[in-house]
Amino acid sequence: MDRTLADTRGILLDVDGTLMQDGRLLPGAARAVAAMRSAGLGLRFVTNTSRRPRRAVVDSLREAGLAADPGEVLTAPVAAADWLGSRGLQRIGLLVPSTAHEDFADLEIVPQRDGASPAPEAVVVGDLGSDWTYAVLDAAFRWVLEGAELVAIQRNRYWRTGGALHLDAGPFVAALEYASGREAIVVGKPGPAFFEAAARSLDLPLPRLAMVGDDLEVDVLGARSAGASGILVRTGKFREEDLDRPGPAPDHVLGSIADLPGLLGL
Repeated sequence: MDRTLADTRGILLDVDGTLMQDGRLLPGAARAVAAMRSAGLGLRFVTNTSRRPRRAVVDSLREAGLAADPGEVLTAPVAAADWLGSRGLQRIGLLVPSTAHEDFADLEIVPQRDGASPAPEAVVVGDLGSDWTYAVLDAAFRWVLEGAELVAIQRNRYWRTGGALHLDAGPFVAALEYASGREAIVVGKPGPAFFEAAARSLDLPLPRLAMVGDDLEVDVLGARSAGASGILVRTGKFREEDLDRPGPAPDHVLGSIADLPGLLGL
């Protein structure tokens, strides 16, 4: 095992692009997970997706052939709902697909301006995909101007599906920040709150965790900023030019998750 990982007892595995691609496990993913389980390492399957509830993420992992319990899966929407509840923000304007609303069942979801409902206390921005419209973005903008907290479930720039890159939630979060002059609070990756929640769920300090992902900024550098190790894989949305960016670098770069057990000395 590399000396920088000698004290690692918990592994955070990004789902899309690291473990899976387009609904299928990447080669070697199942063997890698089995090796880490056999070694007694704590595992969390983590994702910034806000298009699906945690239940659907668990189902997709199981259908692909990877046994996963709901408690092992940490999604950005679940982290966002916990964050909002802990701060007493109960009334929200929720910009995620309706299929993902179930992770916010304990909160009051305010419909877009209907003249009857009070304004939300927070505008929660996820990835609406093709449901983004001018009207949706404009309504969120006005809510923020009226005093609602601007909360980003995540601010990924893009994601890969169907062999191509597509806009994620980040550009829409940036639009709301620019128009309102307010900075969003990020509760998914790369926000420290997400990695702190993962550490709590494993009952481990952040320096004993390693994050494995295909996004240099969101997965790897986010984890490193929070105090964990960051391991980048050359799958999913990874591009070689990512490694030419100035600034901090990953602790390790692997061809794929199949190489992880070897790095960990398993």
